[in-house]
This record gives sequence, C-alpha cells and structure tokens, in this order.
Amino acid sequence: MRFIGALVFMTVVVSCAPAVVSYDNSTFPSQRTNSPDELITSAQSARAFVQVTRRIEPVAERECRVLTQGVNCDFRIIVDDRKQQPANAYQTLDNTGRPIIAFTVALIDDARNADELAFVMSHEAAHHIAGHIARQRQNAEAGAVIFGSIAALTGGDDITVESAMRIGKQVGARSYSKEFELEADALGTIITSRAGYQPVVGAQFFNRIPDPGNRFLGTHPPNSQRIATVERTAAGL
Repeated sequence: MRFIGALVFMTVVVSCAPAVVSYDNSTFPSQRTNSPDELITSAQSARAFVQVTRRIEPVAERECRVLTQGVNCDFRIIVDDRKQQPANAYQTLDNTGRPIIAFTVALIDDARNADELAFVMSHEAAHHIAGHIARQRQNAEAGAVIFGSIAALTGGDDITVESAMRIGKQVGARSYSKEFELEADALGTIITSRAGYQPVVGAQFFNRIPDPGNRFLGTHPPNSQRIATVERTAAGL
C-alpha cells in the first residue's frame, strides 16, 4: 500500500463521475444524515479510506500486471487536500509515468460505506489499466487533424484552421469518453470484488449524483447504464 496525504505532479487527468458534490465552505460536515450504511462521521470515513486503500492497491496492481505489458502498475493513492475541492476522484500520471489515484476530502467524507470507496478507487485504477489517458490523447490528436484538414480544404485561413483544430481536439477527446467510463466500471467491478468488497453496493453511489443522461458529447453515460454494467459484470463473476 502506498498512501500519500498530499497532491503531487498532476499531468493529464481522467476525471470521473463523482465530481458532483461540493460544499459552500472550506470545512466539511463531521456528521451526515444517518443511512443504512456504516460511515456516519468524517473520522469513520477517513479510517475506511485507509483500510480500503490497503486492500484495493495490491489487487489493482496484480490485475494491472496480468492485463498489461510494459505498463507502470505501481499505483500511488493520494488525498487531494486542497481547500474547497468538490467531491471528486481522478486518475492521472506523475512526471515519471507512475499512476496516481486521487480522492478529494469531500468525496471521502461523502461516502456512505467502504464499498463505495472501494468501487470508486477500483474504477480509477481501471482507467489506468485500460490505457484511457493515452487513448484519450490519441483521439484528441486525431480530432484535431481531421477538423483542421476540413477547414484547410474548404479554404480557411490560418486562424480558422487553428480554431478548427482546437475544436476537433475537444471533440476527439470526448468521442469515446462514455465508453471509457463503462469499461472502467466493468473492470472496476472485478477489482472491487476480488478485494473482498461488494461492487453492486458501491455502485449505488450513482443514485446520489446528478444523472448526465445522454447529452451529445457528454463525458459520462447515464447513471442507470453504469449501474446496469456493474450488476451485469458482478453477476458473471
């Protein structure tokens, strides 16, 4: 287990669904509304996060080594403790290519049980194992080339071509993002289960966040589709 309490060296980021809950001030509530789950206080959530990290990290590393070749599988799990950050978890790489999984304090505090923390952590690890950062970068570059070429062929000047390439890069980066999320949900389900947690329980987190629906060029699929993916994958284990 590698647990570091500060955010370091952020580069390209794959940001995921839990980026939806924020608080109006820099302190987080120490008591949440009671639920059928076990994490009620911030202290309980913090302890659960440490325990989940210890169990998920070695399983994620093992899955990474089995499913990839030549990939850095030495996960570093950290807390993004910057003030007033909304509830979010994301996967990125440091400047050596080491995979980073970051949780904001708000997301840790918002979790209702260890299964939710485990599923989100496994989902972020799955992004790295599936190579989504590199694939997203490739899609962005391809979109920039295509849009720029179209603008040039239709007589656009340098400014128009540059603008088209910028738009194409954004479109390309988003073109398969929904598929990436579902891939990470499926593989995250497997990692969660193999670490001894309940992925279907963990995926109930989606029921508490706004549903992105099926917006054009949206970055995340509908919550119902994500839950169905988890349930289907878990049923096959």
